[in-house]
Amino acid sequence: MSKVLVLNASYEPLNLTSWRRAVILILKGKAEQLEYSEKLLYTELPLPTVIRLRYYVRVPYKEIPLTRRNILERDDHTCQYCAYRGDNLTLDHVVPRSRGGRETWDNLVAACVRCNVNKGNRTPEEAKMPLRSLPRRPYSSLHFEIARYVKSGRNQEWKKYAIGL
Repeated sequence: MSKVLVLNASYEPLNLTSWRRAVILILKGKAEQLEYSEKLLYTELPLPTVIRLRYYVRVPYKEIPLTRRNILERDDHTCQYCAYRGDNLTLDHVVPRSRGGRETWDNLVAACVRCNVNKGNRTPEEAKMPLRSLPRRPYSSLHFEIARYVKSGRNQEWKKYAIGL
């Protein structure tokens, strides 16, 4: 069947789990059901899509590595200048390296080869090539997984619980 988004007591996304595990947490009183689908498991229990734990769980912070793959995933494999989607993407420094631009989450974006060459050694403002969205550090690796589900048209109700989608 489907995955269920598990939220901490503070409403921040924790992980994805199976619907069976989610139902067990609800029946044991460890979680409450926030969102559900039209499918019924029992006459009084619809299939959950989002649950929230009743008690806060401390999760150690784990930094997401800055890699080409993660930048492309964050930008949905789309050029941030012209919206080209495909395999032939490069990474572009918003502030060029020659001007002190660093390799950080908020200075790297996915760009097609044509846009990268056209922008050259200029900032987006100087090249008159505005960014489609401002680059930023993802909150967690779960962000990528939730984004994939939401963008595929499934689990649209998850969008309101995932920051920045």
